[in-house]
Amino acid sequence: MDGHVYGALGQPGVGLLMAIVIGALAGWLAEQFTSSNMGLLANIVLGVIGGLVGNFLAAQFHIPIYGFWRNLISATVGAVIIITLVRAVRGGGPSRY
Repeated sequence: MDGHVYGALGQPGVGLLMAIVIGALAGWLAEQFTSSNMGLLANIVLGVIGGLVGNFLAAQFHIPIYGFWRNLISATVGAVIIITLVRAVRGGGPSRY
């Protein structure tokens, strides 16, 4: 490790509870944007993973991500990307994931 303390989603100000809240909101938003049909648990998991993906991509483009709203936007973008990639691989329609 590099000696730094990181919070959830790779951000120092985001604890586990906020990561779950942001993940749930981001997963739900991604579900709405992509016309998917998922449950609450899938939204949370997808939103948290989307947050990691979104924050990684933001770091690659040197976009600072901090605070609730930027983390929510980043997680939503990451979740939409994940849903889109899964659909492309599976060849599924808009009905489920």
